Amino acid sequence: MSGAPFSSGGAVRGRVRVRRGLWRRSPRPWGVLVTPWIYLAPALVVLGGLLVYPVYQLGLISFLEYTQAQVSGGEPATFQGLGNYATLFGDPEFWRVLLATVVFAGACVVSTLAVGCALAVLLTRVRAVPRLALMLAALGAWATPAVTGSTVWLLLFDPDFGPVNRMLGLGDHSWTYGRYSAFLLVLLEVVWCSFPFVMVTVYAGIRAVPTEVLEAAALDGASQWRTWRSVLAPMLRPILVVVTIQSVIWDFKVFTQIYVMTNGGGIAGQNLVLNVYAYQKAFASSQYSLGSAIGVVMLLILLAVTLVYLRLLRRQGEEL
Repeated sequence: MSGAPFSSGGAVRGRVRVRRGLWRRSPRPWGVLVTPWIYLAPALVVLGGLLVYPVYQLGLISFLEYTQAQVSGGEPATFQGLGNYATLFGDPEFWRVLLATVVFAGACVVSTLAVGCALAVLLTRVRAVPRLALMLAALGAWATPAVTGSTVWLLLFDPDFGPVNRMLGLGDHSWTYGRYSAFLLVLLEVVWCSFPFVMVTVYAGIRAVPTEVLEAAALDGASQWRTWRSVLAPMLRPILVVVTIQSVIWDFKVFTQIYVMTNGGGIAGQNLVLNVYAYQKAFASSQYSLGSAIGVVMLLILLAVTLVYLRLLRRQGEEL
């Protein structure tokens, strides 16, 4: 019994010597930390030029008095501090447009996720030929430029020559005249050109789920909706996080569809969203500083939404 402590201490000292020897032979910690950044340096330089500098210029102009007089060089740019933001937040139209943008973007995100996820599940249930046809049709919608897609949708819903009104028996009903019908028309076009990304991404995630899990759910008598809600959705949550954040960013800054389909924001600006509102302030009214302030507000809102969403998932124990 008296030799046990001694032998235990000797074993501990031996392990310490071995670990010290391994530590001396291992590469330096700073080398391990620096090497990834060396490989990322080219991409970071490109991102810095394409993202950081424009954001810096956007923020700088939002603090200046920058109109057509300053652009042409007739007058020097003067520092306004938070004056542009005070003017913006004191404008009731800004808050109306912000509310419309949030509601419209939320409806687009929910609709896009619903359609994309439903079609992704459908792809796993059909045979190879229908699956290929659906994939090609979806990729065609995804590859169509926004201007072209918006023009085609306007022709489909044209009050005089559009086939949709004839099929529905609506006569010469104008979809772009009313505020809500115009937003609905733009929403349909946004979902049409956005759901392929969700569909393909979620479909790839479903194909990665072990078949044993789905077979077990089927043997337990789970319906398609119950299988999605209780089995697939929890397993695909990291993928759903990515497509949700991407959809929020894309749909919150929709510009082309609104501008083309409502002719610049609708009658008396009834279909304005923040991106079109910023365009009108900056280029139609030559108030570049106010347009930049709107852009900064949009950037902060998107960052806040993304960070809050990721934080909530972290609290639920999700690894992203």
